[in-house]
Amino acid sequence: MASQIRTFLQDRIPLYQRLERLPQQLLGRSPFMGDITPARVPLLGIFSGRPTLPFPHPWNYGKPIRILDTYFWDADADDGPGRHTRYLDVPGFAPVLVTRDPGLIRSISADTGDRPGQFDRDTLPSGGIARATGKDSLLYANGPSWKHQKKLSTPPFARTTLFQPEMFAEFERTFRHTVGHRLEAVRAHIQQHGGPVRVQLEPEIKAVMLELLVNNFFGATVAYGQIRNRYVPAIDAVINHIVFDTVVNKVGCPLHRMPGLSRGITDAKAARATFEELTDTVIATRKQGLGLWAQFKSDVPDELLRSNIRVFLAGALEATTSYASWAIAHLARNTTAQEKLFAEIQGINEYTPGTLEQARYLGHVLNETLRLTPSLYFHPRRASADTWVQTAGGLRLYVPKGTHILLDIWHANRHDDHWGTAATGFPAADFVPERWENIAQAGRNKGTNELLHFGFGHGPRFCPGKSLGQLEVALVVGAFVKLFQFVAVNPANEARASVSTKPLDGVLTELHLRQ
Repeated sequence: MASQIRTFLQDRIPLYQRLERLPQQLLGRSPFMGDITPARVPLLGIFSGRPTLPFPHPWNYGKPIRILDTYFWDADADDGPGRHTRYLDVPGFAPVLVTRDPGLIRSISADTGDRPGQFDRDTLPSGGIARATGKDSLLYANGPSWKHQKKLSTPPFARTTLFQPEMFAEFERTFRHTVGHRLEAVRAHIQQHGGPVRVQLEPEIKAVMLELLVNNFFGATVAYGQIRNRYVPAIDAVINHIVFDTVVNKVGCPLHRMPGLSRGITDAKAARATFEELTDTVIATRKQGLGLWAQFKSDVPDELLRSNIRVFLAGALEATTSYASWAIAHLARNTTAQEKLFAEIQGINEYTPGTLEQARYLGHVLNETLRLTPSLYFHPRRASADTWVQTAGGLRLYVPKGTHILLDIWHANRHDDHWGTAATGFPAADFVPERWENIAQAGRNKGTNELLHFGFGHGPRFCPGKSLGQLEVALVVGAFVKLFQFVAVNPANEARASVSTKPLDGVLTELHLRQ
């Protein structure tokens, strides 16, 4: 157990600095100063009733939201700043700061970048990702390296590129054809059986999303059967290994150097080889200038793009599958919202930037999905220097160098203090797309834009695939609602989490054809 704590809490601060802090840590004095005073979380909460220990280890890493729950166990009894911001401080190690305060999340996110003294993206939670995809990627890099990776990799995904009329029309047309073709097969299956069918939709959504990425966006021609039955399972296996590897791999040995002494390692290696095969297929389309490559104006060698392509294939697939799965899962439990959305989009046959802008209720459904069930449930940051951060309200917090920061999006978006009836007109825990009409009205009346769901991040390190993800999910959800009426089999809509969050039941629904 001690080794698990040591691995989780260790940082890159020199030994003499850790020893310098040790007396204050032994005395239990907070390393933080300012107007915001985080509350301390005990390492061992004996008899506290909290769900788990406040750090990942081999027996709880599969339930990361429970770890975040631990930080805010009984926090609502606190009326001070510690109600939403807490910390763990173990002698000899860097402190861990966890916040569900949207104002603090916004300020730290905005002050993340490559300049001295700004917050870095904490690489500790993504060690397994780096070993699986490469350290020279936009996800893992920090400082000047991150800035270089951003300049190298993101232009084709930018809104200014994707939303050019000709480019957008081409992607929208091919995306719509692919989605329509796959949903038509489901419709024919229902007709053949002469009635509603019960189906777990998440695997189908994931296969469609990967097909959109590989064939439509990158311009490859991979058969759907290969995508669904070969590449999707391989990526799932790689992602599962990433989560396990992040917590358990103490020496940082990459997968390809591990001896195949267990069935798990052997299977993970085979999955990684299949993933590499797909990466090769995608990069090969660059020579013909297919798909996004037509917008990629660079003579950088293919090999320097490989890590970012791996991250994009796995990360974009996880994020868009989560996004679309949650949207359909919520609508399956809210037939009123489902029918209201159908009434708005039933006449839409092409999703242009204009029609997406006009489909206000669809936008509300997607925003509410990202608020209540964000794909990325926390954003990791790290203080690169002793830093003062200030919220928009003028409150200040001193964060010592090396502090690991978890911006807890999941709990911030679900707390009534931030998103409840007083702020938005509805309880924070409920899925209510109309909430966003209230927010828009409040913005028009008060000039406020403080309510952010952080679904695509915020600040310089926001998700570069935001525009592409919004287009994909709008098309999938819109096409699905136009063809089917659907009801959830399970009344509860619980979450499971690994790299991203998804519905626990895999979006198990009963589908009916619309008349």
